[in-house]
Amino acid sequence: MRKVFLFSIFCFLLSTFCFAEASIKFEEQFRIKVWNEAGGTIEVSADKGKNWETVGHVVYPTARVNPEGYTASRWVADGTVAATAVNAIHLKVTTEATTGGGVIFSLLPKEFIQPPKFYRSYLSPDSSIYTDIPAGTSIFGDGYSPYVGNPVLLSRGAYKLVPMSGYAPAVGDRIYIIVEKPLDYPREIVFENAVGGDVTITYFSGIDKVIGKVLRPVIGVGRFEGTKYASVGRIRADHAGVIDVSTSRLRRIGGFQIVPSKHGAGMKYVQTATQWLVVGPVDETAALEGQPPLFKYFIKPVFGENDALSEEWRAKLLDRFLVEVKLDGQEKWQTMPVFEFNEFDLSGRVPAWADSALADVAALRILFPIKE
Repeated sequence: MRKVFLFSIFCFLLSTFCFAEASIKFEEQFRIKVWNEAGGTIEVSADKGKNWETVGHVVYPTARVNPEGYTASRWVADGTVAATAVNAIHLKVTTEATTGGGVIFSLLPKEFIQPPKFYRSYLSPDSSIYTDIPAGTSIFGDGYSPYVGNPVLLSRGAYKLVPMSGYAPAVGDRIYIIVEKPLDYPREIVFENAVGGDVTITYFSGIDKVIGKVLRPVIGVGRFEGTKYASVGRIRADHAGVIDVSTSRLRRIGGFQIVPSKHGAGMKYVQTATQWLVVGPVDETAALEGQPPLFKYFIKPVFGENDALSEEWRAKLLDRFLVEVKLDGQEKWQTMPVFEFNEFDLSGRVPAWADSALADVAALRILFPIKE
């Protein structure tokens, strides 16, 4: 009888966990269309495809995928956005049968037409669509960026808007990303920056919930190249295994990363270095990898360099994600302090100050857009 009771409780908890994601309701914000051919337009529609605005062009198309995608792509569903960043969008078409890893291809901004000589993030030059859109703008971290988990569709010949799951891109394809966001959107997520600290999500209604635990606090900052295209206190990237936050000004490098524990356990440097904040689930039998709200559906890079110069500057600034910190002994939240690396510090060992730059950060929070 006891076993039956415990099994019933387990099934209830499991169904509750699964229902949480299954019950998320979405609204379409816009859709992105990429014509995968040289000179093909990249367009955005805010009315479900009735009207389109051209935001860029394809410089070099691709007809290839990378069967050895980055590790965290395994935790994303086939036919969806695997990563969204100021310097790339990765799309997963299927799962590699033998390794379980993601088979992906990418959209890249114009800065990558000439691949960087030294680059520590994922990059697959042969399986990428190169665009003329600058990094940190439009679909790359500005008003038209997608979320992790957004569906990717394909139009090819007689096939009209079929799920891209199982398809490799071909020259001439029209690739669609349907950008949806959850209807019940939070106000903030707070991380207590200490071992055992709570990770708490709060909604505009005032309801809050502990969604994780801090297993390893962040103390330092690192040289994450993509932060060059994101301003201080802004989201640089989100995927199934990372949230990347910039501590540097535009065109400078510096930041830290938030990673889920299972993913972090497979990377020795995450366990020994200070530039990563490791979070685990409240229930030790569960996992955060590829799960909302941290690593799917909710967070993306959104920031425009010229927001403050716009006639609609107030609305634009409220429409962006922002990361703030609370220092030891302080009650008020404040803007992210600037920590960035000089050119001569971009190779070799990081300077000593970087390992403890955030040592006095007691908590940090991700503020969500008030209106989007």
